[in-house]
Amino acid sequence: MRDRVVYASGKGRICAKCGWPAADCHCAAALPGPQEAVPAKIKATLNLENAGPGKKVTVVHGLPRNAAFLESLAKELKKSCGAGGRAGEDFVELQGDQRDRLRDLLTKKGWLIKG
Repeated sequence: MRDRVVYASGKGRICAKCGWPAADCHCAAALPGPQEAVPAKIKATLNLENAGPGKKVTVVHGLPRNAAFLESLAKELKKSCGAGGRAGEDFVELQGDQRDRLRDLLTKKGWLIKG
């Protein structure tokens, strides 16, 4: 049986692969995957989903997996809609029912929008 440290009182949980603290892991698994190129014409879908009892969120699905693009898009959409939200792996989520406003904003950008 191999001895390995999994927790240190000063550092917390330790990564089994690289030996660094889990919050500051340097493994290749912790690095983000390859970034997709952002196409000139984007086809996206708008959905209204439940985020909890009495809470709705509008989700823009079908976006390229590009963290920098998604972060800037989320920031722009949150500012335009006056709502909170976040960027996910391949989607942007905004608080409330923002479908009409988003449909107008994204079609002005030349995107094809469903939903």
